[in-house]
Amino acid sequence: MRRYTPKDDVQKKAYYTDRFWVAPQVPKFDVSDDEVFTADLEAIKAEYEVLEAYIQVEQMVVYIEPEDNFNVLKLMKEQLEYTQLSEMSAIDWLADKGGFEVFYQMLSMNKRKRIRVKCFIEENQAVESVEKLFRSADWSEREMYDMFGIKVNNHPFFKRILMPDDWEGYPLLKTYPLQGDEFASWYEVDKIFGKEARDVIGPEIRDSAAVDRYDTKRFSHLGHEVPYGADISEGEPDASPLPQEEGGVFLIEKFNLEESVVISDRDR
Repeated sequence: MRRYTPKDDVQKKAYYTDRFWVAPQVPKFDVSDDEVFTADLEAIKAEYEVLEAYIQVEQMVVYIEPEDNFNVLKLMKEQLEYTQLSEMSAIDWLADKGGFEVFYQMLSMNKRKRIRVKCFIEENQAVESVEKLFRSADWSEREMYDMFGIKVNNHPFFKRILMPDDWEGYPLLKTYPLQGDEFASWYEVDKIFGKEARDVIGPEIRDSAAVDRYDTKRFSHLGHEVPYGADISEGEPDASPLPQEEGGVFLIEKFNLEESVVISDRDR
């Protein structure tokens, strides 16, 4: 059995040096440039603390305290006509700021305006569920926990939604290996056959871009396809590639491999 290697220092051994690269920000504008956003911001400020506010890409971004998330969204829904929560999730800033940025994308059909409400939480800090205000938050909050490990208080059915209940780790964290960690490599083998079968089966290949010419059906190597289960111990038989069925397709000229030309000019 292969020895487990801790992945605590995975950030120091990142495959890509730009793993934590942050894209340049688009221009920000003052909220006073828009009358509707100005009125909405004043209404929020009248009852709750606003840490920062600006207009970006024709929508207002408002930073609030995390403990006010439920009440601010309730005010926006009941008083400011932002009746739709079109999106919510989080951004991993653990390496840079030691926490997460949780955001709520609000839409007002009457005003034809969008406001993105943001709050910053520290690692292991929970937020209040807004599922009672917006049913769309039900699965979004579960996914936020499943992918980032962010806990949500007072959720009606708080459990993983995409990964198995016994999964270890949170796949959208920037510290999570791109192709899964040690636990992910052995999860299905251990679950189906047991740990005693590790030496026989081997770890799961979780690289979606990997191409194995000796895969189950042996069709990945063009020109060397062989029937399933065929013995290739003494070499693979050459096979003429047939990109089209015999006789061609109606109204489509039959492809001739010998007369084909590889185009190297991308602008053609």
